[in-house]
Amino acid sequence: MPLSFRQQEIMDAARDAGRVLVDELAEQFKVTPQTIRRDLNELCDRGMLARVHGGAVLASGIENVGYEARRIIAADEKTEIGRLCAAEIPNNASLFMNIGTTTEAVARALLNHRNLLVITNNLNVANTLIQNPSCEVIVAGGLLRRADGGLIGEATADFVKKFKVDYAVIGASAIDEDGALLDYDYREVRVAQAIIENARKTYLVADKTKLSRSAPVRIGHFSQITAFFTDEMTSPKLTQACTQHGVEVFSLTGQHPHRPVYSDL
Repeated sequence: MPLSFRQQEIMDAARDAGRVLVDELAEQFKVTPQTIRRDLNELCDRGMLARVHGGAVLASGIENVGYEARRIIAADEKTEIGRLCAAEIPNNASLFMNIGTTTEAVARALLNHRNLLVITNNLNVANTLIQNPSCEVIVAGGLLRRADGGLIGEATADFVKKFKVDYAVIGASAIDEDGALLDYDYREVRVAQAIIENARKTYLVADKTKLSRSAPVRIGHFSQITAFFTDEMTSPKLTQACTQHGVEVFSLTGQHPHRPVYSDL
């Protein structure tokens, strides 16, 4: 069946913003929230959207949503995930930070850390951490992706391989139930793979909307991850994969693993 006029408008709004909210749509179309929920459920059944708390997001595809839209999606959750991850990074540490709006939230949460060395291919991370006078920032060279301030490509990956750091903080555009980490741009993926290979511990940061999306390029697998930081673990299969591979899960809704007391490295 073809989409109704309202459903077409909902899809247009989702493509523009990356996310639609039930209450806002109900007000826009002058219908009840229950009517909008039925529309969203039908669009989700068709695989065009994925439900999240309070609304829906674009389900999957071969292209990511725009940077400004990604910043809006689960913005509050990303802020809290950033704080959760930053609490596990001690002072006097070296780390990689790659492209992603959730890694940028981690950067904001690191502003009060002392004596950090951060290597990043994300200009937004660099511009944030430059505000911390106790943080040395090294920006990787390479091709600048103007859409989001990311540096990508072989030159960037080669630069990353010159270092061996304590921690990597990485994001992913999508996470499969079998534990595969996925993204859209193969040039970005090569850098992420180099980051994982050259860090002693790898921290993955992603909100739960990434668990209902798909992307075409494989970054790696949960077996390469030390800990996963999220707002809510909604996939039993992924929980099982974390248990199988010894990945600690830190969530905003669940119990956190025992937090070790760090001495300065």
